[in-house]
Amino acid sequence: MTAGRLSFILSFCLACSACVALRGGMLTPRENPTRELKELSGVWKFRADFSPNRKRGFEEQWYKRRLEESGSVIDMPVPASFNDITQDVQLRDFIGWVWYEREASIPHHWTSSDPGPRVLLRVGSAHYYSVVWVNGVLVTQHEGGHLPFEADITSLVQSDPSPSCRITIAVNNTLSLHSLPPGTVTYNPDTSRYPPGYFVQNIDFDFFNYAGIHRPVILYTTPKAYIDDITVTTKINENIGLVLYNVSVEGSTEATVTVTLCDKKGNNVATGNTSSGALKVPNANLWWPYLMHKDPGYLYTLEVHMKAKSHSYLFEDQYTLPVGIRTVRVTENEFLINEKQFYFHGVNKHEDSDIRGKGLDWPLIMKDFNLLHWLGANSFRTSHYPYSEEIMDLCDKYGIVVIDESPGVGIKQVESFDNQSLSHHLVVMEELVRRDKNRPSVVMWSVANEPASELPPAGYYFKTVITHTKALDPTRPVTFVSNSHFARDKGAPYVDVICVNSYFSWYHDPGHLEVIQIQLNTQFEDWYKTYHKPIIQSEYGADVVPGLHSDPPLMFTEEYQKAVMQEYHAVFDVKRKEYVIGELIWNFADFMTVQSTTRVVGNKKGIFTRQRQPKAGAFILRDRYWNLANETGQLPPRSRFP
Repeated sequence: MTAGRLSFILSFCLACSACVALRGGMLTPRENPTRELKELSGVWKFRADFSPNRKRGFEEQWYKRRLEESGSVIDMPVPASFNDITQDVQLRDFIGWVWYEREASIPHHWTSSDPGPRVLLRVGSAHYYSVVWVNGVLVTQHEGGHLPFEADITSLVQSDPSPSCRITIAVNNTLSLHSLPPGTVTYNPDTSRYPPGYFVQNIDFDFFNYAGIHRPVILYTTPKAYIDDITVTTKINENIGLVLYNVSVEGSTEATVTVTLCDKKGNNVATGNTSSGALKVPNANLWWPYLMHKDPGYLYTLEVHMKAKSHSYLFEDQYTLPVGIRTVRVTENEFLINEKQFYFHGVNKHEDSDIRGKGLDWPLIMKDFNLLHWLGANSFRTSHYPYSEEIMDLCDKYGIVVIDESPGVGIKQVESFDNQSLSHHLVVMEELVRRDKNRPSVVMWSVANEPASELPPAGYYFKTVITHTKALDPTRPVTFVSNSHFARDKGAPYVDVICVNSYFSWYHDPGHLEVIQIQLNTQFEDWYKTYHKPIIQSEYGADVVPGLHSDPPLMFTEEYQKAVMQEYHAVFDVKRKEYVIGELIWNFADFMTVQSTTRVVGNKKGIFTRQRQPKAGAFILRDRYWNLANETGQLPPRSRFP
């Protein structure tokens, strides 16, 4: 494939890269007496466009008829990455457009009643660029692989007498210098060495570029006049909790709103009768992190009711939102939750597992939360992209603290700091904050991981992204994760918390455990003396081949991972009494990467295998984290979780 032949793939995606974020709210769909929900998870029809220019599907307009009429199709599960489902190596490493199709039956009362409800089609996540049609009509397109998007399809389904609708979704996983994450495409025209039309996708991040529809696709309804968005912030004044709320209504200018805040037992603790206001909660039960309180993750329920008049019709809508009352504050050397010092002892993760790739998987999610409990972890970073709403809901419920990270990973080339990239990054942060702004578990935004922040344009770029994020949400600190030299990092002046990744005795001085404490101590001193901000060791670790042993320790053995961790922990125990506020191991579990001479079937730095079996390092970390938690004096019985 020549560069010209592939240009359609990139030009189609980038044509909308400057589009603004979706207007309005992005409330998680919840079924209730005024809203219905129909999930479309299951088996979809699937076809990859293997044509040389990858645009055959658009040229032949596959979306205008049943997909199987265009040629051979296979069955594909949704949600799931498509890469590991078949035995086809070409599909595993496919770059370009893939096509999904599903016939969905529409409940009769959705289309027959007058005035009838709004009908929306929502995609939880599809990687990377998506175009969606219903019955052959374009309804929406979206750039970005880890956040939800939706389309109002009311007119389409209500004007068609058919009881079903045909949903077609084309997904393209090609990454460019202006996508997030970025990537490049390399063409190899030398036919003496490569097949005709040969090209590869290059990435500067260390995880497999899984693709497909990764989270549920659903149809849901709201009344024609409806609750569009809710924003909640909380404050604490002695023993009184303050819940500040704002409700946005669309579809009517004549709406009345009432809100009721209920405790866990369903008792009414506060009410309001305006669309915005402050609810006072005497003797409030605060939202506390796991292992910081005997009752972590306490959630109230905000019940919002709306009545509105529009075009002589009277509409009613309701929505319930979990609310945790808590505050977050950063000082020069502390991270405070509810004005008490909080120390991150947690992990970095990935949405990654055998066969399903990045597809949502409830058994895996629950296994991971039980392992977090077993480990004594109180936090994780959503490395290196936003995780599913289902995972975030459980963090709120269980008191797991989250550093919520954008997909800004692999920003290494100077072209990825230009205005086109910056505009898209701002939109992504708008979408992320809009989705997760009400979550008590989210205590900090991370706008990027390991960017080339020493490059000249990085200063303006990160100043702009961080300032924009703070304007969207003034209540939370903002950071990005750096592996740059402390004195040359042009983005560090603008963060609230310094997050540093380092792999002493692994990528630096490999095999030399004796350098870790010296170099780690120097790292902390350099960063703190320069910026006087609290520091999180946001990554550290070593690859381990499970069952490989050596004494004295050798790299890739279980003994070496244990030794690396113990050397790091010795320094953490000194510096956490000064200005280090957290430690996050890399990684929670092994995960898939691209094939290379440095990766043996993926990254092996997990303390658990990809199948969630513990390595020796997991037991070292478990002992440490439970000892750290014991210092709070608020350990709940382990049997109470989840």
